[in-house]
This record gives sequence, structure tokens and C-alpha cells, in this order.
Amino acid sequence: MEPLSVLDMFKIGVGPSSSHTLGPWNAARRFISGLDRSPESAQQITIRLYGSLAKTGKGHGTDVAVMLGLEGADPVSCDVDAIPDRVRRIRGESCLQLPGGHRLHFSPETDIEFHGDRLLPRHPNALEFIVRFADDSTHNETWYSVGGGFVLREDEEDSGNDRPKPLPYPIETAADVAHWCRESGLSISGVVARNEESWRHNTETDRAVAAIWKTMRDCVYRGCHREGVLPGGLQVQRRAARQNRRLLDGAAYEDVDAWHRVIRERGEGFSYTLDWVSCFALAVNEENAAFGRVVTAPTNGAAGVIPAVLHYLLIFLREPDPALIRSFLFTASEIGCLFKKRATISAAMGGCQAEIGVSSAMAAAALTECMGGTPAHCLMAAEIAMEHHLGMTCDPIGGLVQVPCIERNTMGAIKAITAAQLALSSDPDQARVPLDGVIRTMWETAKDMNTRYKETADGGLAVHIPVNISEC
Repeated sequence: MEPLSVLDMFKIGVGPSSSHTLGPWNAARRFISGLDRSPESAQQITIRLYGSLAKTGKGHGTDVAVMLGLEGADPVSCDVDAIPDRVRRIRGESCLQLPGGHRLHFSPETDIEFHGDRLLPRHPNALEFIVRFADDSTHNETWYSVGGGFVLREDEEDSGNDRPKPLPYPIETAADVAHWCRESGLSISGVVARNEESWRHNTETDRAVAAIWKTMRDCVYRGCHREGVLPGGLQVQRRAARQNRRLLDGAAYEDVDAWHRVIRERGEGFSYTLDWVSCFALAVNEENAAFGRVVTAPTNGAAGVIPAVLHYLLIFLREPDPALIRSFLFTASEIGCLFKKRATISAAMGGCQAEIGVSSAMAAAALTECMGGTPAHCLMAAEIAMEHHLGMTCDPIGGLVQVPCIERNTMGAIKAITAAQLALSSDPDQARVPLDGVIRTMWETAKDMNTRYKETADGGLAVHIPVNISEC
């Protein structure tokens, strides 16, 4: 596997799905920007979605994503509030505004094809772009969205980053993590920091990590203050804002920092803290379901777990500190990298264990380090968290990242906290299941899992709960 950075595991983007929204969006941007011929000579663009992308593409906004990507919109910086109007304009005018200003006739109803009965061999999330030029010549490319916003063109073996391969602490397994921590005397986040220095200056990394944390924090705050019904036809009511109001009972605050202070001061006890952890996770994934800006952690569908646990740490356990946030995110990212390298972080490949399970393991290890745990404690916490997500299916009702996805983030966050507490009170030398063992088990479970339970909406809750879904 290519070496992975904290900035690979945590990507700023737009919901509702990293595999089905952010990945196809990025693939479309790379496709249109990489054309050898000017987009101005294009006469028609057809997009074919295959497998899981086709089966849940409407609910996951895959059609919206590819249109925005072909127009060159940046998921990191675009105005998310303007997305509905932009999509209405494309549909109403039957026209894409390609980069450079060229207007191309485009009918989403006919130019985006859904081939749910066809799987391409490399990955369940496949899409093909076919462009016809004025001289009737054509060019086509096949892309794969392989989880967490990562995309690969058919001829690529890895994501094609240009980082140098050698690292001071090369890591492929949890055993490697333990080895380098023993050899260097560093924490997991310390080992990650040294590797990151091989790729960029510390100030650049710190700036990027600060932007990641700000996006997470803003997403939680926004989600805790937005009412209404989520799009897509399930009529799911937002709950985070109602929970926020109930818990604060009229307390005043003017910004996110004051909000954190009020939360800290207004209550105490297990029930109060538990309600807030759930509220933080709900807020993120309600935003994610509504095409809001989130951070893949490691995916969009599981984006609420790590922000919820990090808010728990900074509001209830420790004073906010950039160094603490950096340690949390560095440790979490390394655990996520292990799962991506040795198993999968794609629900279309592994079910929800690959998303909520991985995010819970990441958060558990990160919280453990920030609470003073050794690297061995951190690896034990990650193992405990994943062990109790093994076999979790991905069965989104209506193909929407709403039910059961939003609530699953609250469960993943609570399991992460419990796993950290268990690890910190245990002797890692007595652990019977190593993290590498549970990663192997997760991958074997993923391969044995019926495809109905891998983000296809063909099994589980998705077929047993009758709903009338409108287009997202």
C-alpha cells in the first residue's frame, strides 16, 4: 500500500456519502480537468453508474455529485447552501457550465445512466464517463470510488499522490505501530507527526489540521441549531437542535466558544454527558444528510463519531488545546490507515463495520492517548471498539444516509468512549485479541457478507421498512 497521511484520512467535503457523493464528485472533477482536448469541443457527456453507485445513487446524491464535479465545483469550498439552486438550474436549463465557461447541453434524466444490475470487477462503486466531441470522436474513462472519498482511475494502482514513499516509520500493521513506538519512545501521534514531517513542514500540517477541526466544530454547531426535515422523502425530522434546546433550557450564548462554555457549566452527571455525546453525533450526520459540509472520518456516513468524541474530550474532560486536538486526530488517522491498508473503509465492500466500526476504533484509540494511555492501551481500545461492530451491515432505507445511519453514529461514539475506558483500566499484555487480528477478522467478515448488506439497499431495514421515497 502507498503511505497514507492524516490529510488522506480526514478530507473536508460535502455529504451525504464519501463513497457515493464525494468520491464521484472528485472523479468528475479529475475527469473534466484531465481531458486532453478542450471541454469547449465536447458535444455530449454521458455518465454510467454501476453496482452500488447505481442502486443507491439517487439517495446518496451521486447524480448531483457528478454534475457539480463536471462543473468544476470544489467540495471543500463551494457554497453548500447554493447546491439546491445550482442543481435546479442544471435541470431546468438542461445545461452544464463546464470549467472555462463552455455551456454543454446536458439532461440528467438521460445523460446519467443507472446500471444497478451490472458490477465491474474491480470495485462495487464504479462509474464511467463518455464524452463525444464535435468531430464525432469519443473518449471514455472508468473510475472507482473506493471509500472515504478516495478515487482511482481504471489504470491507477493507488491514488497517485506524489509523496515520497520512504518514511522514518513505515507502517502497514498495528504490530508496526507498536514496534516503532517502542523503538522511538514516541506516542502513536508522535510517530505520525514524524512521518508527516517527511511530506510537508509542520506549520502546513498544523494549518490543515486546524482547518479540519474548525470544519468539524462548525458542523456540530450548525447541526445543533438547524431545524426541519431532511431531504429525500423519508420525512426524517432533525433532532439535534431540539436536544440542544432542551439541554440548555434557554441559556444564552453568542458563538461556538461560548456555547461550549455553557454546555460545560449547565450540567453534570452521566445522563447529561451521554445526551450531549449523542447530540453532537446527530448534529454532524443530520448536516451530512442535508448536503452539508463535513469531514470524512474516515467516511461521510461515519462522520459524526470522531467529532462527537473529540467534543466530549474538550468539553467534559480536558481544556481545549491545539496540541491535544492534533494528537487526537493524528492517532485516529493512523488507526484508520491500518483498516484502509489491511481491510476496507468502504461500506460497499465491507458493510457498516467498515464505516462506523472503523470510526469508532479510530476515536477509541485517540481518546485513550489523550487520556494518558500508552500505545498498547490505544491499540487495545481500537480493537475493543471494532470487535463489537463486527458484522454490522449497511442497509440504508431508501438508499438515503439517514436511517439507520444517523443514529449509528451516536452508537459508535458511545462504544468508542466505553472502549477507551475499558482499555485504560486494563492490562494490554493480558489482551487475547490483537488489533491486527480483529482487522483480519473484519476483512474476512466483509468478504463473507452477502452483497445485499453492502450499501445496496437490497437487504435488512432497507427492504423491511415500507417507505415512499422521492428523488433526493
